[in-house]
Amino acid sequence: MKRSVCFYSEGFKLDADLYLPDDRKAGERRGAVLLCHGYTGVKNLYLPDNAAALNRAGYVAMTFDYKGWGESEGPRTRLAPYSRVADVQAGITYLSMQAEVDPDRIGLFGTSYGGSTVTWVGAVDHRAACIVSVVGVGNGKRWMTRVRRPDEWHDLLKLSKEDRERRVMTGESEFVDRGSVLLADRHSAELAAAQRKDNPSAVSEVPLEYVDDTLGFNAEWVVDKIAPRPIMFITTDNDRLVLPEESEEMYAKAGEPKKLVTLKGYSHYEVYVGPAFEEVMTHSLEWFGKHMPAK
Repeated sequence: MKRSVCFYSEGFKLDADLYLPDDRKAGERRGAVLLCHGYTGVKNLYLPDNAAALNRAGYVAMTFDYKGWGESEGPRTRLAPYSRVADVQAGITYLSMQAEVDPDRIGLFGTSYGGSTVTWVGAVDHRAACIVSVVGVGNGKRWMTRVRRPDEWHDLLKLSKEDRERRVMTGESEFVDRGSVLLADRHSAELAAAQRKDNPSAVSEVPLEYVDDTLGFNAEWVVDKIAPRPIMFITTDNDRLVLPEESEEMYAKAGEPKKLVTLKGYSHYEVYVGPAFEEVMTHSLEWFGKHMPAK
């Protein structure tokens, strides 16, 4: 069962969907998982499938849109990674207040840049009982440079500097094509475009401040603070958008208990569909089941 809900973060109302398992009995409190989308995603683009899988396993699940995304209030389509951390923390608080949820069993699941976000939240908020980061970014500079030629990187830094100065003088960031900041993953770009095509909340332009935001937020700085709470990283050996080393480096810096899973033969956007999705959720449910049972 899906219930449309809302909660507030830093004074802005955020739009969310609460998913409840069909087998829950009246008065029973379950483990819950807060689902966090990525760089320019929205809650209804991929995450409902993850919520359904969690419900089938007995968990309460919630998806939501960060400030300024989907139907949530706030400045439109900003990355604002530290503000996203605040949004996730507010989401944890909201879940902990629900009669269907055990407040001591709230986990986080994040995909792509959401994998970075949930890692950071896990490090600073001990209410996060168990964490799964899927194809997440550990270091923004390493990620952005590894998928660009040197001249492309220098051109991007020049644009970013000009935009930084523009923002200081005018308060506005220049909007550019999404693909100029988030480079197309040719192996699965067609798949991603098809999934975004029919979603009215999907954006095609983002502000250039994304570059500074990405360089100033590195989950690997804090991942070691999560232990002794558990974190699992899932990556793929053919991800050409967020290279496997991002998850590998976070895993290396994390404390126990931890786990690294490398799926074979899949690209970045394939983790949302078909057999790759099934593998992601199988590993995720095993991890949550081991460290944070639904019942």
